[in-house]
Amino acid sequence: MKNRITPERISHLNANEIFVFGSNLSGSHGGGAARIAVEQFGAIWGQGVGLQGQCYAIPTMQGGVETIKPYVDEFIAFAQQHQEFDFLVTRIGCGIAGFQDAEIAPLFADCVNLGNVALPNSFWKILK
Repeated sequence: MKNRITPERISHLNANEIFVFGSNLSGSHGGGAARIAVEQFGAIWGQGVGLQGQCYAIPTMQGGVETIKPYVDEFIAFAQQHQEFDFLVTRIGCGIAGFQDAEIAPLFADCVNLGNVALPNSFWKILK
């Protein structure tokens, strides 16, 4: 993947692309990127974690940043094992969940050298 910056608006995915969004553990994908995931990319209502359709859900609504980290680590391991996919990570946790980019971006530090993961430009500014 040449350009590893996630577009601000995603309305189309290529066959090998995965939309990575922030969710809640109950999989109630009612707003923000989660709603887009359900309406456009095959996210499954009631599934709050992992691969679903052309999406990957990372829970962000269950507590502080420390509760998000294990799910990000799980995602990174998944992305490492699935080089056939390009993952477009949205600003997970920085919308409805209320976190700042500076709190969430460091969780993705292990993606810096992972060529199949795109991150929001705001995350890259923090990670570089």
